[in-house]
Amino acid sequence: MPLQPLRIGPYTLPSPFVLAPMAGITDAPFRRICRRFGAGMTTSEMTTADTSLWQTAKSRFRLDLDLDAEPIAVQIAGSEADQLASAAQACVARGAQIIDINMGCPAKKVCKKAAGSALLRDEKLVADILNTVVNAVEVPVTLKFRTGWDREHRNAVQIGKIAQDAGVCSLAIHGRTRADRYKGDAEYETIARVKESVDIPVIANGDITTVKKSLEVLRLTNADGLMIGRAAQGRPWVFRELHLALDPIAGNTQLEKNELRDIMLGHLDELHRFYGETIGVRVARKHLTWYCDNLENAGIYRHQVVRVDSASEQIRLTKQYFSGMDQRGTEKEQEKKPEGPQEATL
Repeated sequence: MPLQPLRIGPYTLPSPFVLAPMAGITDAPFRRICRRFGAGMTTSEMTTADTSLWQTAKSRFRLDLDLDAEPIAVQIAGSEADQLASAAQACVARGAQIIDINMGCPAKKVCKKAAGSALLRDEKLVADILNTVVNAVEVPVTLKFRTGWDREHRNAVQIGKIAQDAGVCSLAIHGRTRADRYKGDAEYETIARVKESVDIPVIANGDITTVKKSLEVLRLTNADGLMIGRAAQGRPWVFRELHLALDPIAGNTQLEKNELRDIMLGHLDELHRFYGETIGVRVARKHLTWYCDNLENAGIYRHQVVRVDSASEQIRLTKQYFSGMDQRGTEKEQEKKPEGPQEATL
């Protein structure tokens, strides 16, 4: 199922599979790992358009841009057109080459400020925001949004047309309404209707959890690309698997023990360096938990590794776990132990 090259403004992405921006997850270390496995583009975590808050530690980490990888994309969220435009200009001054506007986040703390997916209730405001931001910067502007505020008010087609008329270069659509949050199953019919209604690239998002599902979503939506979110958590090599699904000669995607070990150890090292040991260890716990979902007989390891307080202990326990595995990534029979607690307190 060959896809046409995915273009966003002047940029032709090396892959139609892109990483979804996810607050608290897709930080700079994780984005780098996903790009190494073939993600066509990665975008910064969602950042507030209120630049007066950019001096907080959280915002500084989120605004650490991938200056070594083009295109450099930054996602901003807000509800005031002029504020979003100023934030977009500030991001461009820092090196951003694409500005992505978030109108998809369903979180209450975002929506109560009339930002994120709450904006979908006001199409006039959507048009004002998009026109203002597009006119404020010379780089491509993209939009991520949902199918509507609730199932009775699915207005993604109208939003898509508004975005195209404003000069937005591409759309990423999550196949749920704001009211759905992440419950139930994503639907793709609305995404398909948006694709039929606009001429700019459309990227499908939502419940794309397996290679088989990715092919199904491409067929159902006729989308130009896929945006991968939760499926990449603890499995950044999913992008390599997706490449093989479209290109049988792309190579073998099976992970050997040493490669999986090196991925996890490398990720730990990058997190500890990026955040410093104290924060880095805490952030690493959730990533280690997700990695464990893809490991066999990892109950004891997970129980221990998310409770230690030092970088050296996280690394030691990870090396120890893999030293008891054979090359296929399964625990040696003679070293098997009873499963420990499966749920970690993060």
